Amino acid sequence: MAETLRDILDAAARGVFPPADGGTSVVPQHGDRDAGVLAFTAHSVVFTDDVDEGWVRETLASLGCDPLAATMNARFLTAFGERTGRATDTIDVLLTGAPLPGRPEVALEEVADPGHPRVVAARRRRDGVRVWAADGGVLVLGRGVGGRLEVAVEVAEGARHRGLGRLLVAAARQLAGGEPVWAQVSAGNARSLRAFQAAGYRPVGSEALFLRPRAGAIGVSARAGSAGCSRSRS
Repeated sequence: MAETLRDILDAAARGVFPPADGGTSVVPQHGDRDAGVLAFTAHSVVFTDDVDEGWVRETLASLGCDPLAATMNARFLTAFGERTGRATDTIDVLLTGAPLPGRPEVALEEVADPGHPRVVAARRRRDGVRVWAADGGVLVLGRGVGGRLEVAVEVAEGARHRGLGRLLVAAARQLAGGEPVWAQVSAGNARSLRAFQAAGYRPVGSEALFLRPRAGAIGVSARAGSAGCSRSRS
């Protein structure tokens, strides 16, 4: 079993997953911003610096639910948020796509303005953010959970149902510089899930991401990369 969060993610991107033994691994966070839970097939990973492994295992054991589903049980996630002082808003499907050669099929213009609303919003949840504008859409790449490269896209209302979301997320694989691209999509966002899968991304698990609320914020969106192809909250 890989020892760090980044090791686990890198292995999953290659199709190598934690053992399907019904267990839970507890590992340190990659950085202060992101804590949370990953659920792969019959194995979960809790990444946190705010609580110890003993608390995680004791809390999971107290739930009285299917052990395979315990880490994504609402009672555990609620307890985790209360214990750590962090907040989450959803459980996402986690997908990854291998890098692709060639040039994007859609015309893109990189947005260099650091005050662009998409740049400002993305920097709250990612490092090294880059943003490209297309006719009817926006593509964002940046480093999120575990330092992985994450994509989010937004498609304008008038440009939907034309395959632009699929072209944008495929373009992310061509702009990735030779490394895998990751996406988090709300389980109910069937349109986005279809677009990502049509562009060659494959689901590898689920994720609940916890962030600390920003000072003065009323509530918090903890999604490191909502990848809704109709609208992204990242």
